[in-house]
Amino acid sequence: MPPKPKTESERQQLRTLIMDAARELFVSRGVEAVTMREIAKRIGYSATSIYHHFADKEALIRAVCDTDFLALADALKNNLVITDPVERMLAFGRGYAQFALNYPNHYRMMFMTEHPPCDPAISHVQQNNAEQDAYFQLKIVVNEVFLAGKFKPDLKDSELIAQTVWAGMHGVCALQISMANDIWVNWTGIEERLQMMQLTLMRGLMRDQ
Repeated sequence: MPPKPKTESERQQLRTLIMDAARELFVSRGVEAVTMREIAKRIGYSATSIYHHFADKEALIRAVCDTDFLALADALKNNLVITDPVERMLAFGRGYAQFALNYPNHYRMMFMTEHPPCDPAISHVQQNNAEQDAYFQLKIVVNEVFLAGKFKPDLKDSELIAQTVWAGMHGVCALQISMANDIWVNWTGIEERLQMMQLTLMRGLMRDQ
């Protein structure tokens, strides 16, 4: 068994190690099937060591999800400073896809693995906070395009538009993450698929320009 961490830095490193191992197991086997003992075994520690950091498996799941959702929001927030609202929306979509494809296990855990729903009352991610809530960021980005009068006039619900844009980009990313190595499909390049999805969404949503 590795030595017990003594400094705050070592404790944080162990906490991260626990969450990384848990995320990998949750994604590969499902949240319900994984025990704290299995997670401890994966990293060479005792289950007791994990309980020093997380009260129970639910707390560990929440910590993993909070960490990943905060990382997504942090990766996307720089797009909010782009001046043109349409360019901002396009850049936001590209940034979202880049995060998903760079961190596929994080993305699987967040959006492709069944886990308890986020409870705003106990989450460390502040809902409707532009620094921490990626969905709120998306709503801001889409609403700015809406307020600029760029969407087709029959589209009246900016949140519905935001959810539709999210669904389109998620679909491309999820297929890439889960099926990129499936030789049954002669996949075109991921960049081409992402661009096609953005183009299709824009043609369906935007006024003729």
